[in-house]
Amino acid sequence: MTGAESMSQPLRIGVAGLGTVGAGVLRLLAGHGDLLERRCGRRLQVAAVSARDKTKDRGVSLDGIRWLDDPMAMAGDGGVDVVVELIGGSEGVAKNLCEAVIANGKHLVTANKALLAHHGTALALAAEGAGVTLGFEAAVAGGIPIVKTLREALAGNGIGRVYGILNGTCNYILSAMRDSGREFDDILAETQELGYAEADPSLDIDGVDTAHKVALLASLAFGCQVDFGSIHIEGIRHVTPMDIRFAEELGYRIKLLGIATVTDGELEQRVHPCMVPGTAPIATVEGALNAVVADGDFIGTLMQEGLGSGAGPTASAVLSDLVDIARGRVVPTFSVPARELGKIPARPMDRHRGAYYIRLMVVDRPGVFADVAAVLRDHDVSMEAVLQRARDPGEAVPVVIILHETQEREMVRALDEIGALEAVIEPPCMIRIESL
Repeated sequence: MTGAESMSQPLRIGVAGLGTVGAGVLRLLAGHGDLLERRCGRRLQVAAVSARDKTKDRGVSLDGIRWLDDPMAMAGDGGVDVVVELIGGSEGVAKNLCEAVIANGKHLVTANKALLAHHGTALALAAEGAGVTLGFEAAVAGGIPIVKTLREALAGNGIGRVYGILNGTCNYILSAMRDSGREFDDILAETQELGYAEADPSLDIDGVDTAHKVALLASLAFGCQVDFGSIHIEGIRHVTPMDIRFAEELGYRIKLLGIATVTDGELEQRVHPCMVPGTAPIATVEGALNAVVADGDFIGTLMQEGLGSGAGPTASAVLSDLVDIARGRVVPTFSVPARELGKIPARPMDRHRGAYYIRLMVVDRPGVFADVAAVLRDHDVSMEAVLQRARDPGEAVPVVIILHETQEREMVRALDEIGALEAVIEPPCMIRIESL
């Protein structure tokens, strides 16, 4: 079949995994089939599907679509041109299927950020070697088209930094804590009841989901190999309503950010709660929304905001890749051909430089603050501001200190010593301050 003939034929799609996103993809294709055909010049047709339970009601018709009990059968199926992998997980069936699809010369579209964070470079090399597309717009920030933005729209820019709110569950929890003053555990339980958080929410609230996406953004932004293993990861379990109130008083808001930048030829990738200035655009991104910011040398600062998960936004992202395949558009998986993806040395977190918020719970008695100040002085850490709330003598009192820019290594050492002081009755809370 010639290229012209193939472009006149339907693009035959196999969907592996019919959960929330898979069902959303089928609904989108059924509802916008005619619109998509006009935009692509050919029909996008679901040819086969596979999932664990054939009898489950997914709210979408499977009439006329072949059911495959084994998703691996899609890789060698002559009636499938492109496979959409929505199984999930970094190993096992999802990995095996993706490798087999590429090896059989079929295009692959996936929303699987964990798989790509661990195996993205190898899969990109395989796909480009086989002359097929590996599309993953749906793997980062759902409905926000950040993959195409970094890879294509900003191709003329040198990217200095890319960062964002990349997990809607965490952003929802932090927003709700600020609005209600309730504790983290209460809000988390509520989000689980509402279905916003998984029964096991650890991937979200411990920062791992965000880190998967940071690894992909870094590769797109800096043309480097995907390096999940070097990411510094912290979650939001230790953030309290007290910290959120102090942040507001100081002119900040607390957000879980994923950040990637190249400093002195080293790649710094980190995920942790940040105090961001209340005037920064990303500070106003509330609820379950995501936002991604790229700093380009010609474009300046660009922020995109939208829903980062859910059937509709993620299915929309899947379709953006399918449309490119249907149109015959071929671009590198990341920002440069996979064989040219270099390895940028990782910058250790203890060499990070920045400003810090620390909160101490101390026994209110004479000499305590002098002891804390002495430790900071000994580690060459200087104070910018101090907040202290008076209570009855002998009671626990919060002391908040804003510290000037310093190296993380010295900050951590100082906190270890401060935490060992007799008057400090809880482990110190540290939150990094980002100047955005």
